[in-house]
Amino acid sequence: MRVIICGAGQVGYGIAERLAAEHNDVSVIDTSADLIERIHDTLDVRGFVGHGSQPDVLAAAGADEADMIIAVTLYDEVNMVACQVAHSLFNVPTKIARIRAQSYLQPHYQDLFSREHMPIDVVISPELEVGEMVLRRIALPGAMDVLRFADDKVVVLAIECLEECPVINTPLAQLSDLFPDLPSTVVGVVRNDQLFIPHSTDQLIAGDLAYVVTTREQVRRTLALFGHEKPEATRILIAGGGNIGLYVAKTIEERQPRTKMKIIEADRNRAMAIADQLHRTMVLHGSALDQALLREADIQDADLMVALTNQDQVNILASIMAKRLGCKANLALINDPAYQGFTRTVGIDAHINPRTVTISRVLQHVRRGRIRAVQSVHRGLAEVIEAEALETSPLVGPPMRELDLPDGLRIGAIYRDGKVLKPDGSMRIKPKDRVVLLATSEAVRHVEQMFRVSLEFF
Repeated sequence: MRVIICGAGQVGYGIAERLAAEHNDVSVIDTSADLIERIHDTLDVRGFVGHGSQPDVLAAAGADEADMIIAVTLYDEVNMVACQVAHSLFNVPTKIARIRAQSYLQPHYQDLFSREHMPIDVVISPELEVGEMVLRRIALPGAMDVLRFADDKVVVLAIECLEECPVINTPLAQLSDLFPDLPSTVVGVVRNDQLFIPHSTDQLIAGDLAYVVTTREQVRRTLALFGHEKPEATRILIAGGGNIGLYVAKTIEERQPRTKMKIIEADRNRAMAIADQLHRTMVLHGSALDQALLREADIQDADLMVALTNQDQVNILASIMAKRLGCKANLALINDPAYQGFTRTVGIDAHINPRTVTISRVLQHVRRGRIRAVQSVHRGLAEVIEAEALETSPLVGPPMRELDLPDGLRIGAIYRDGKVLKPDGSMRIKPKDRVVLLATSEAVRHVEQMFRVSLEFF
């Protein structure tokens, strides 16, 4: 696949890294010569210095033969124009743009990005995507990550195995025997920072991070089985009243009227503006690192601190400070991958990486075959994929125990006719089944092949 990426920042670099590793033909455009030099030196891609919205730059990057353009620069208008030029002058089939300003995304402007006006096939709003992920984490305390698939009927949880975890040191096959009515399957394990696909004879040990596929109805029971029976937060302090913080607060006001919230915002004008948009949330002006202000916000009585400022260092320090002042739990937004490796050791209960969220949305449209959803996990070491089985798929027909699946793949659930089925050796996958699985980065290509239409089908 020939792909042009406009923007060589963290998101653009991350997308280029993933696509280049899969041997796609990738060109990256950015106005910064330093960023282009860095990406050119470290990745097997072509780099071009210039504006991604200018026709001559797109032409030099090979737009006339490109299958896709992904515009993720810092500027919405550049992203939109780049897609428009790619469509009008080069007829690029698939156009993806990151749009951050919420004014472009209002429901009454939904026709703006149609083919007749500004032809963008996929609009990605990082603030909305990250905001929804924050809300999922808040709703399910105890889970390190929460991913939803198959019309929200299938949930993938990342659960830390603590010393007192009831399921450690027990072969996974025995767990199925002990809890036959629990539709939960362990599809991946991170141990010593290495991710692997477990076999039925493997055991979980303390310190593992287990990726577990289950149904929406059995999420809390699954968390309890792993020793994470925590009540939902009803007193929440949010640090940062930007687009994400405001979205989270407004949504909680709508969905959870009994939850009490407070927001700390450093910019006075922004604090006044968001106070006008919120009805039951107290807005405090000041720094989230001010201990006196945290005490004024009753941090010692809070169930959760959610740090959503634009600065990683502030989010990390505010979260640590909140815990030491009595807050029960914290959740931090962290952009820089360098900080994410030691969050647990310094007292961060959970963190969210906005870059991973955006990359996952892009990969959903890059993947070949009947791929319905993709979520990148654990710094891109694996992907959770929802794909539709076709009549020509090698998965269809034989019992699952007879399928020749690659080592780096495990099926966690089958979604059929509105029902979630737990896979077992005797089950047969049928056409139109939606399969939720975890695949290591090395096995992703095999997944694409299994869910593509064979030429013999025509």
